This record gives sequence, C-alpha cells and structure tokens, in this order.
Amino acid sequence: MSPDLTPRQQALYDFIAERLRTEGAPSVAEIARAFGIHDSAAHKHLRTLEAKGALVLLPGRARGIRLPAAAPSRKAARRDDMISLPILGRVAAGAPIGAAAGHEGQMLFDRAAFFPQPDYLLRVKGDSMRDDGILDGDLIAVHRSAVAENGQIVVARIDGEITVKRLKRQRDRLLLLPRNPDYAPIEVPPDADFAIEGLYCGLVRRA
Repeated sequence: MSPDLTPRQQALYDFIAERLRTEGAPSVAEIARAFGIHDSAAHKHLRTLEAKGALVLLPGRARGIRLPAAAPSRKAARRDDMISLPILGRVAAGAPIGAAAGHEGQMLFDRAAFFPQPDYLLRVKGDSMRDDGILDGDLIAVHRSAVAENGQIVVARIDGEITVKRLKRQRDRLLLLPRNPDYAPIEVPPDADFAIEGLYCGLVRRA
C-alpha cells in the first residue's frame, strides 16, 4: 500500500487500476456501487486521489480517469529501477494506418510506472479511443503479446496496417471496438491477415 493513501483510498485506487487494465475506466456511479457509497462521496475520493498524484481526472468526461505515467527522468531512481523504451512509429486511433513511421528515439521511465512491463511506445494518431482517455498525439506503452483477453485494449495488425482498439470476441466474429461514437467497430474478416501485436499498458502525455 502506498504510504500516502488510507486503506479506503488504496482500495478505490486498486479497483480503478484493475478496471483500467481489463475493461476501461469505470464511471463514478460504478465506483459508488462497488463501494456502497453515494456518487458525491465517490467524486470526493477521486479528487483526493488526484490531489495525491495517484490518478489523473480528465475534465468533462464521464469516464475520464487514467493512471499517471512517471515523467521521463534520469534522477532519483537507480539505473536498475529504470527502463528505456523506444518510440516506434505511429498507431491509429481512427482508421488503421501504415505503421512504418520510423524510430523516434527513446524515453526513460521508472519500471513501476506501467503494468505489465512495456516493450515499446507508439504515438497515437486520431481520436477513436478518446473515451478511454487515449488522445491524438499521446504515446501509448505496449507490451508485446500475441494473445489478449476479451475487452482488453490491444494493438492489432490487419493486412499490414496497425490500429489500437478494444478487443471483442463473439461466437462467430471478432471485433475491434473504438471508444468514440463517431467511429464504427471494425469487424475482422475471416480471411484477413490479422494478428494481435501487443497489449496497451499505459500512456504518456506531454504537457
């Protein structure tokens, strides 16, 4: 438990972190129901967690909760506690686009900043994942994996194009879901050259 959080605050933080990892940000009403409290109390807890640096709240969004990424730094932590991640091209949060945009450099992070541990960063283009707090220009951290659970945010390849979407498996079809009502789901054709390239595990947004 973080020494800055009370047991109640830690429980709320753990609930939110798990939801962000598996299903996406919970609403205030969902948090309130999970802990048997009023919406106003849930709002107060969220504001306190934000003040303590445990969460970032995105104004004007029903599910505008995300975990802060550690700012790139070469001080404070020992070298063994740090991880250097390459920035590899772009990924679409909209229609799929070509991924071959070159190597944009490296960024250094505390290893504890993300879970699971990422292997690289991709720069987002588009706003189809905005309701999950992923915006145009963000860098997303990606853990290499060829498998994903239903509902996870994935980086996927379709016929040589790369996109970031939420995975939805149905009995007879596979969908890649945007988190913006302006975009339609992408149904993966049975004959498509499709592969999961990795799992989303956090983001970096420069002020």
